[in-house]
Amino acid sequence: MNRAPLRFFFDYVSPYSYLAWTQLPALAERHGRTVELLPVLFAGVLNTLGTTGPAEVKQKRFYIYKHTRRIAHELGVPFVMPAAHPFNPLLALRVTAAVRDGEARRRLVSALYNAVWAGGGGLVQPERVGEVVASVGLDAQALLAAAQTPAVKDQVRRNTEELLALDGFGVPTIVADGELFFGVDSLSHLERFLRGEDPLSREELERLKNLPVAASRI
Repeated sequence: MNRAPLRFFFDYVSPYSYLAWTQLPALAERHGRTVELLPVLFAGVLNTLGTTGPAEVKQKRFYIYKHTRRIAHELGVPFVMPAAHPFNPLLALRVTAAVRDGEARRRLVSALYNAVWAGGGGLVQPERVGEVVASVGLDAQALLAAAQTPAVKDQVRRNTEELLALDGFGVPTIVADGELFFGVDSLSHLERFLRGEDPLSREELERLKNLPVAASRI
C-alpha cells in the first residue's frame, strides 16, 4: 500500500528544524514513509502572521539557545551555534528548492544543516553555500545560478504560502495525512499518530477547532 509522504516544512535558520531533521528520516522509515522536503522562509511566515520570531525576543533568544543545546545533548547529535543568529538563510533555501531529485535534496539538506548547526562553518557567504553543495556531489555553479531564477525563487515563496494555507505558523512543521505537527517536541506525537494511537478523536478535534474565545487583549 502506498502511504503519503511526511511533508517537512523547514528553514535552516531554525535550530529546532535542524534537531527535528536529525530524527525524522529514521522515524519515517519506521513507518514506511518517505519525507518530502519543503524549504520555506520562516521570516515570510512571521511577516504574514504579524508575529515575532523567538530569536527576536531578547529574553526568549537566550533561552532557546540553551534549550536547543540541551535537546541536542538528549538526542546525542552535534550542536554548535553559528557565529551569528539569526542569519539570512534565503540562498540556502533557494539552492535546496533548485534540486529536483529527492535523494540529492535529502543529502543537501543534511549537509546544509550540518554547516549551520554542527560546526560546519555557516551559510552566510555564497561561496560557503557553494562549497557545501559541491561536498555532496552536486554542481555548485549551476545550482547557485538556478537559485537566482524567478522559477526557483517562486518555489520557495509557494512553499511558504502553502504552509500558511495549511494553518502552519512556524518551523519545523510536519504534515502527516493532513494533520500538522509543530516543533521537534511533537515527534513523539507524530509517531503515535502514525501508529494509529492519536488520543484525539475526530469529534474532539472539531470541538477544539471551533472553541469560542471568551476574552481578548485587544
